Amino acid sequence: MNSSAKNHSLLQVAMIGGAIATTATVSLFGPAWTRSVRAALQDSPKAVVDQVWQLVNSEYVDGKFNQQDWLAVRKNLLSKEYSSKEEAYVAIREALQKLNDPYTRFMDPQQFEALTNQTSGEVSGIGIRMELNETTKRLTVLEAIENSPALKAGIKAGDEILAIDGKSTQQMKVDDASKLIRGKEGTVITLRLGRSGNNIDLKLTRAKIEVPTVTYNLKQEGNRRVGYIRLREFSAHASEQMARAIRKLNGQKVDSYVLDLRGNPGGLLQASVEIARMWLDDGGIVRTVNRQGFNEDMKANRTALTKLPLAVLVDGNSASASEILTGALKDNKRAVVVGTQTFGKALVQSVHELPDGSGLAVTIAHYYTPKGTDINHKGITPDIKLELTEAQERQLASNPQLIGTQNDPQYARAIAVLSNNTFATPPINPTNQPMRLGANELKF
Repeated sequence: MNSSAKNHSLLQVAMIGGAIATTATVSLFGPAWTRSVRAALQDSPKAVVDQVWQLVNSEYVDGKFNQQDWLAVRKNLLSKEYSSKEEAYVAIREALQKLNDPYTRFMDPQQFEALTNQTSGEVSGIGIRMELNETTKRLTVLEAIENSPALKAGIKAGDEILAIDGKSTQQMKVDDASKLIRGKEGTVITLRLGRSGNNIDLKLTRAKIEVPTVTYNLKQEGNRRVGYIRLREFSAHASEQMARAIRKLNGQKVDSYVLDLRGNPGGLLQASVEIARMWLDDGGIVRTVNRQGFNEDMKANRTALTKLPLAVLVDGNSASASEILTGALKDNKRAVVVGTQTFGKALVQSVHELPDGSGLAVTIAHYYTPKGTDINHKGITPDIKLELTEAQERQLASNPQLIGTQNDPQYARAIAVLSNNTFATPPINPTNQPMRLGANELKF
């Protein structure tokens, strides 16, 4: 899975969060509900309204609900009549706004489906990455993903996508094309491709595709063999993809690593812990504290895949699960951190699916780095702060192939530090058994 560091389209964290997963079975009706209330609200828009209230009431991290009378909120919600689900959704969002927490949010069925598709680390489609070529102004294939219908059908990087099921892609945006290409597993799609001046019509059957969130390659930097790994999000498949990358690079006899978390908006809490354990043999990873003050400490468990020198690249868009991993590596002196201040999100969410296909994300805990640092609204300060100029940012944005090369100032600085061996080796701490995470404890 040796690939370049080209960007690909991802849903933005501000809209639906980073990578998370649906929860295990949850109780949709709180114990306060009587049978008569349940019967009265069944199949009514009010049912979803009260389910959301119940979940927030039982799980939300702030027991004072941002100084709101949460019981009065419920009374007000149930005193209204809702003529449609959409009207109920508006009322739910207005009620949640009282918490002043952008991460506790309601998702309609379409938003929730998009979220679960992303966080599963899988999509139903044909398995291509594409871009709108700046020169030709045509949709162009960047890569056919491993084991995908596209790769098996012979689609190649550089192929132009001229039509999708007979619909011309002229002036079509990447996101709009993606919506047309994705679809139910097992359904058929026809693409017209342009290749070397010839047009090719291909019929493909959509399948479940594991989305690559880890890209990696071996770089020869002077006399150093550097394993460069870029992690774009902490999806359900991120940890297994990271393990494959480290093992592959170990087999290529690298002598150091650069882990690039720039632009990574976060993901599964469990994935961040599992990946931290691939780099750390001992030491704490993260501590979470819920509304009742219960502390849960996640620790390394002697399963590190490498002890080679490591540099981590971060920026202002490295958030949540990225900060858990960065904080663990920094506090344990396992890596030197290079870049700019991270985003500063130290909250954990739980995600619930509701019976009508909508969903709710609820902030359930606060987290702290191994040294007990609260990074919320502050972020993590790199060991080596290096801001990119506007010109440098524009150059990397317009030429993604330069990311992770000597033309990338932050990467180049990391290589210089690794070459000088100026940072501490991993400390030896007493081994502690890790505490297990619940299926619905998520970080995004």
